[in-house]
Amino acid sequence: MRQAMIFAAGLGTRLRPLTDTMPKAMVPVGGRPLIDILLTKLYNAGFGRVVVNVHHFADMLEQHLNEVTPRFEGMTILVSDERELLLDTGGGLRHAAPLFDASSPILIHNVDILSNTSLNAVYADAPADGAKLLVSARPSSRMLVFNPSSFRLEGWINQNTGETKGCVNEDSVRLAFSGIHIFHPSLFPLMQSFPDKFSIIDFYLTICADNEILGFNDINLRLLDVGKVDSLSAAEAFLHKAQ
Repeated sequence: MRQAMIFAAGLGTRLRPLTDTMPKAMVPVGGRPLIDILLTKLYNAGFGRVVVNVHHFADMLEQHLNEVTPRFEGMTILVSDERELLLDTGGGLRHAAPLFDASSPILIHNVDILSNTSLNAVYADAPADGAKLLVSARPSSRMLVFNPSSFRLEGWINQNTGETKGCVNEDSVRLAFSGIHIFHPSLFPLMQSFPDKFSIIDFYLTICADNEILGFNDINLRLLDVGKVDSLSAAEAFLHKAQ
């Protein structure tokens, strides 16, 4: 079974004042909530199980998910409850672990990311015991760093401040993370020593020397982060062009 997780629990502070009255996942783009746009894309790509984490306006989002579930016949939509504490991306994924089939890779997708990428292509050939990160050469101050021959993750760099994590060499390949990646459940035991709240990228950087954390560079990737109110009109145009 293809399975996925949508990170939808964030406070959406950059989308205020809209997120003063609704969760980020329900902010409309082109008349449709962000969560509906992504659920439709996952459904059309054949995903049979989708886990959505909730925190900010959790009741509202959970009610909405109950209402839209009948539209996606054959797809199970489950809620990972983070009402008590927002756990960040790594902690949120670990908290949801019991909801997943331990034998199948998990496609993870931020709810506020729109892209033209094929989820089938991202999901294909995922490492059996590692992770696969969708990246591209678009401009970004923060870059993931990959080995030029194996394309394994080796480090991270903030190009504005010079701060680095892991191994960063002159010949390293620097690419921007998309917020879309594949995680194999075999990695869950490696998370046990991490605190309640932690970043999934920090987790990958901690384990990448001994585990296969690969980059997947989609040279045709077009991506929009719907993170601010002034990006909503661009998001609507993005969706219209994609359709």
